[in-house]
Amino acid sequence: MDSLRAVADDVVACRACPRLVAWREQVGREKRAAFRDEEYWARPVPGFGDPAARLVIVGLAPAAHGANRTGRMFTGDRSGDFLYASLYRAGYANQPTSIHRDDGLELNGAWITAPVRCAPPANKPTTVERDNCRPFLDRELTLLREARVFMALGGFGYQALCGYLGVRPRPRFAHGVEARVDDRRWVLGSYHVSQQNTFTGRLTPAMLDAVLARARVLSGD
Repeated sequence: MDSLRAVADDVVACRACPRLVAWREQVGREKRAAFRDEEYWARPVPGFGDPAARLVIVGLAPAAHGANRTGRMFTGDRSGDFLYASLYRAGYANQPTSIHRDDGLELNGAWITAPVRCAPPANKPTTVERDNCRPFLDRELTLLREARVFMALGGFGYQALCGYLGVRPRPRFAHGVEARVDDRRWVLGSYHVSQQNTFTGRLTPAMLDAVLARARVLSGD
């Protein structure tokens, strides 16, 4: 039988996309100066969180010097700092920081994943790379049987979620958009927690907190 552990093992072993394999490993060799003494993960990154999650958060792909370095989704960069601080305020995380895989972070009622599992050049995966990765997301979402709310960070994750869940018609992506899947499941949209969005004020802590609060309501927590 399939399991989240089996999915994680298959993710980590994947070498299906030559461009992504080459890039993630190059980044792991040519390290950023601030991390020159660290050993980079430089492999695909599996999902992370509570297997009984009612909220599933779907991003874009690992950051080159964030999750590609640490091996855990949204860990080790400022995007992760922004996201986990909000998850902590919402009661989904036991601490507001996410520094490395062994920092004690735990999620309660939430799972974090992505449609693409390797860091892509310029943070732009191709549609072929997304499609190669899709079976991992399909398997994960099938196994997360308690999930009620699927929260997409950015338009890329929103398209992937709506496609998997069969949302028709699909509302245009926007921050705070809501799309009903069926009588018990919803897709929510939020601007991505990228530095470009958070540094410019396009996405503020209050805006992300509001979407997470809405997720609580829709999931029945």
